[in-house]
Amino acid sequence: MLAERMSRVSTSPTMKVAVEAEKLKRQGIDVVDFGAGEPDFPTPEPAKAAAKAAIDQNFTKYTPPAGTADLKQAICARYLADYGVSFTEAETIVTAGGKQALFNIAMVLFNPGDEVITHAPYWPTIPEQVKLTGATPVIVHTRPEDGFAIHPDAIIAAITARTKAVIINSPTNPTGAVISEQALAAIADVCGKRGIWLIADLCYEKLIYDQVPHNLVKILNDRMRDRMLLAGSASKAYSMTGWRCGWILGPKEVVAAANTLQGHSTSNVASISQKAALQALTGSQQPVTDMLNEYRTRRDQLMEWFSVDARFECVKPAGAFYLFPRITKVLESTGITSSGEFSQVLLDEARVAVTAGEGFDAPGFLRLSYATSLERLREGTTRILEFVKKRERQGAAVR
Repeated sequence: MLAERMSRVSTSPTMKVAVEAEKLKRQGIDVVDFGAGEPDFPTPEPAKAAAKAAIDQNFTKYTPPAGTADLKQAICARYLADYGVSFTEAETIVTAGGKQALFNIAMVLFNPGDEVITHAPYWPTIPEQVKLTGATPVIVHTRPEDGFAIHPDAIIAAITARTKAVIINSPTNPTGAVISEQALAAIADVCGKRGIWLIADLCYEKLIYDQVPHNLVKILNDRMRDRMLLAGSASKAYSMTGWRCGWILGPKEVVAAANTLQGHSTSNVASISQKAALQALTGSQQPVTDMLNEYRTRRDQLMEWFSVDARFECVKPAGAFYLFPRITKVLESTGITSSGEFSQVLLDEARVAVTAGEGFDAPGFLRLSYATSLERLREGTTRILEFVKKRERQGAAVR
């Protein structure tokens, strides 16, 4: 009954957790939600005010499918200020979040038989979008022993005659790993020489904790301007997930093709959202700094709380807002067979929602979002640790 392409893809595991947690909450059950892939902060007040003004001024009609000229100019100005790289309006399209940016890129570039390299643990949407086009995702695994670092040699070794593109996500969802400029430069040099597209998913680019060199935009611009594509978003930086506003920056031919595709699918991003994003990009960036500082505090506190049980093997994330502990030793001590089962039983018994590593091609791990208050983080961590102790006691009684 359904199109064959639907047999290639699966439901988003992160969305599945959100749905299950919300169902319990509607029943009045106190669920600590560590599954959320979105900031818990409100959208900055100036952005909300701009949206309200847009409504009052009746800015509620269609805009060009690629977005308003002033928003595209603001995106270009933001990247010039932040990265020292110039883009034009013709090289910019506004999309319904970073997810549509990546989807548009996949749809206009990839063909059946192409190979597209990316790294794991990965955001599940990346390989699923590749599969929707009929292309084949090629997965290069990273390891917790070296902080989930993306090694250029491993990416380059995966290149074949059929490689159409490499997709790099930094900071990475779910690990928080940040690719080094040197590593990206090495990958870009090879891709540029071989005519391979390099797609950078930079949706968490504003959430990097330490002052490390991370001008990925300039690295790519200087090496392969005609084969680079950037996917960005207002969602994480400005806590605007529900507004659905992202963008693509890249060669005008690809942007024009994405505009054609978007014109026959979603058309423009909501006019009101565009005005809010315009204000977020051009106004004070202090709210971004404030959120980052709070996330850093939460990350450090969460690491400390889990340090009381060494079986939760945590790598300190360099960016984003997720902790991604390996729990294989916890599974062994509790008799639970997988991280997938662990997350389900944890929700059923302790009422804590987490995302199992299987969805990120990382069985034996959990993704815990710390986009919630310290109070809820303390409560959730306590419940997890007590759940593990309870399971151990039950196992000992059986033995």
